[in-house]
Amino acid sequence: MESRVFEDNKKTLGKNAMESGMTATVMGSESIFQKKVRVKDGIAQVLINICALFSILLLVGITGYVFYHGIGVIDWQFLSTVPSFINDTFGIAGNIVNTLYLIIITLLIVTPIGVGAAIYLNEYARPGKIVRIIEFTTETLSGIPSIIFGLFGMVVFGSLFGYSIIAGAITLALMVLPLITRNTQEALKTVPDSYRIGALGMGAEKWYLIRTILLPSAMPGIVTGVVLAIGRIVGESAALLFTAGSAQTLPFFGQYGEGLIEKIGQPGGSLTIQLYLSMSNAEYDQAFGIATILLIVVFIINYITKLVAKRLQTE
Repeated sequence: MESRVFEDNKKTLGKNAMESGMTATVMGSESIFQKKVRVKDGIAQVLINICALFSILLLVGITGYVFYHGIGVIDWQFLSTVPSFINDTFGIAGNIVNTLYLIIITLLIVTPIGVGAAIYLNEYARPGKIVRIIEFTTETLSGIPSIIFGLFGMVVFGSLFGYSIIAGAITLALMVLPLITRNTQEALKTVPDSYRIGALGMGAEKWYLIRTILLPSAMPGIVTGVVLAIGRIVGESAALLFTAGSAQTLPFFGQYGEGLIEKIGQPGGSLTIQLYLSMSNAEYDQAFGIATILLIVVFIINYITKLVAKRLQTE
């Protein structure tokens, strides 16, 4: 008798719970469908969509205009030769090589310094006045116009090395140092503190912790900063005009490749310098051709950045 009463009560409770759940679902669905749409939200969404569409159209318009005027200029001769008055030819092979020199030398100089400074600020230095001064100085450097860097590089590095690729590379290193330092510092801040506490609790030394745990974990952010620095190097012109010069010659390889090293101390104009000179001489076809190459390089750099960041995040 008692078990039967218990079963009846159980069924009644289950039925009441089911009915209350269905009622809550219906009421919830009615409240969702009957939710009041605010006019301000609709206007804000329309404005946001307009801004996004404007950004897309602006990018398509600029790239389309440059590609339309420059893609017909690009051929194998344009990419593989240097300007020659005797042969009446024009090519940007020397400028491409000079740009590669600037990228490699600048990164070799600035990457260890930028990453090392970020490690010191984030892992060794105690929060205080000195750290704030260093961070303020770094942020100020990132806001200085490039023409001022060029003037400083011409006076300081130009007096030591003359117009040369190494003078331009050192000047560019000063320009992109804040970019790599801040990106690395922010990447290190994203690493959980539990990694540090766990490693130190197991007896790991500070440098071992940084080398084996923190840097691999922060590598996507570090790589992103380096690739963004490459984009800054490729697109710079004002600072290089005062330091690296505008020579378009290719390096002399020699029997043992000694010309590749000697090229560092010689003048060398990048792609952006040649673009400026072509526009100054009213050689618009050549200028649009160089601009097309620069846009392609920028697109490739952005694509590589996404691939590398995605690859490192999944590992």
